[in-house]
Amino acid sequence: MNKLTTDLKLLHEATLNNLKSSKANNTLRAYKSDFKDFGAFCTRHGLNPLPSEPKIVSLYLTHLSKNSKISTLRRRLVSISMVHKLKGHYLDTKHPIIVENLMGIRRVKGSIQIGKKPILINHLKSIINVIDKQKIDDIKKLRDKSIILVGFGGGFRRTELISIDHEDLEFVPEGLKITIKKSKTDQYGEGMIKGLPHFTNETYCPIVNLKKWLKISKITSGPVFRRFSKGLSLTDKRLTDQSVVLLMKEYLKLAGIENKNFAGHSLRSGFATVAAESGADERSIMAMTGHKTTQMVRRYIKEANLFKNNALNKIKI
Repeated sequence: MNKLTTDLKLLHEATLNNLKSSKANNTLRAYKSDFKDFGAFCTRHGLNPLPSEPKIVSLYLTHLSKNSKISTLRRRLVSISMVHKLKGHYLDTKHPIIVENLMGIRRVKGSIQIGKKPILINHLKSIINVIDKQKIDDIKKLRDKSIILVGFGGGFRRTELISIDHEDLEFVPEGLKITIKKSKTDQYGEGMIKGLPHFTNETYCPIVNLKKWLKISKITSGPVFRRFSKGLSLTDKRLTDQSVVLLMKEYLKLAGIENKNFAGHSLRSGFATVAAESGADERSIMAMTGHKTTQMVRRYIKEANLFKNNALNKIKI
């Protein structure tokens, strides 16, 4: 009987580990952060956060709705539900008190989502130009330019970008092949290969700048984009995804561009928007960005064609 109990306990622990492993680390951190806020709300009002019930969750969503977007409310609901599942509890997120409340909040607030601004060609050139003007060592200039240009040119998520190793690169006559081992929409690591062709203007060419970066940094294995220690000594430590955002915002500011509404996603959305403006079809855009559905890509195409296919262009005044 004791052996059976021990076996069941081990199976239970292994099952919990499997459930945790089914989600990316960033996703688990987001769940934890969201649930922490829910827990704080419950504590303030003398309520039990785990296990909770639909009525309490609905009250929390109403509380959040005062200062949060609908998308935030939905994400918090998913997080609360997933933490319950991981802890072996059931929470009915389809209960009418939750569903109807969200519908009511949506009607009152509206559900339009204002996304972060994309990095467009004029922004990209301004960033590279301002990096060149900085009074810093060439090694830092080349690293920062390579990050921005490769990130834009490949439509990368920032986590994909900082995960690139030297072994993932293959320079070919046509340009550069980059193997992505795992991404947000490829949690099982099936991988994909992105192809970056040469740019006509070498100043803004990701391949030219990346080759210069690899040469000056003498990186021949491991992480391609690394941190500097004090005194600009290159370390073997990989950059964080937040570093990409901070770099981009810093150089936008130095270029005299308001950086508040730009984020890590801006390189990826910028590629998709510029590609759509240039006439690329949704399939070729998705092949580069790795989007699994057309919904977001069609949104980029729609925004890119906002003035190109505008009916007002037909009116002569």
